[in-house]
Amino acid sequence: MKSRPKIGETFELAIPTESKHAVEFAGNGMPAVVSTPNLIGFLERTARLTLDPHLDADERSVGMEIDIRHLAPTPIGDTIHCTARVIAVADRQVTFQIEARDKHEVVIRGLHKRAVIRTESFSRRVRSKAG
Repeated sequence: MKSRPKIGETFELAIPTESKHAVEFAGNGMPAVVSTPNLIGFLERTARLTLDPHLDADERSVGMEIDIRHLAPTPIGDTIHCTARVIAVADRQVTFQIEARDKHEVVIRGLHKRAVIRTESFSRRVRSKAG
């Protein structure tokens, strides 16, 4: 890493939701709401973007752990406001407090850990698994 993220460093991302973000089982009385997997993806993207300015050209960050509570539904069409705040840095692992809100309330929150990897060694490992 060209620089270490600082404890308390925060990044925010606003994501307008679309029908592709809805639960698969919407319909027949079930409203179209943003799915948990999509919310997790939004939060991971926010944490990744927090780290990007700290990485060397041959580095990326990958998710390695997530612990969340999905607290409330968000209708499709609302904007989700995601926040990732650095709470721990240990060697090449960074832990974030993550949260997403709609215009009414917190909809999901938890912890997320990312590892900083070198793309070439990561690619070598993937190639060895692919045969």
